[in-house]
Amino acid sequence: MDGAKRSNIKIGSTVRVVQKQDQRSGKLTEGIVKRILTNSPDHHHGIKVMLESGIVGRVKEIK
Repeated sequence: MDGAKRSNIKIGSTVRVVQKQDQRSGKLTEGIVKRILTNSPDHHHGIKVMLESGIVGRVKEIK
């Protein structure tokens, strides 16, 4: 599924995000969505979320 569309992401979903410091390497971090931080319906770099672990990043993959 596409992480650039807000409608695809639900609280409690398992996703893989790229954190700000990992954007160059493309390293993905997996976790469960706690909050959706992007208000717009879509974003070309991915919707920004906060994971239950407190990590903030942009969604690249939805499990």
